[in-house]
Amino acid sequence: QVQLVESGGGLVQPGGSLRLSCATSGFRLDYYAIGWFRQIPGKEREGVSCISSKDGMIRYVDSVKGRFTISRDKAKNTVYLQMNSLKPEDTAVYYCAAVSLGGPCDTITTEYDYWGQGTQVTVSS
Repeated sequence: QVQLVESGGGLVQPGGSLRLSCATSGFRLDYYAIGWFRQIPGKEREGVSCISSKDGMIRYVDSVKGRFTISRDKAKNTVYLQMNSLKPEDTAVYYCAAVSLGGPCDTITTEYDYWGQGTQVTVSS
């Protein structure tokens, strides 16, 4: 059974950092691409970053480049999203998602089959 569980969200001041974790089970990261997405109430869910299965190729959307870093620990079946220099506009519910994909990942929500429950990130002074 494929499961993804996010953790690490919270309240942080602008300029601060958080590290989100996506604990996975029921599959191997060698065969599944993992994406991070976020959603603000009333808006569509948007892609943030992804990491490919076989070669670990990484993508970021422009709004987070240079501030966010995605990584994975295959031994722990966990994918991380390190978020630095956070801005109020980063406030959202963050989700991780998985898709069985051998090629390059992307940040298109419809490409992903399995989703976690989300974790709230609030950036505010």
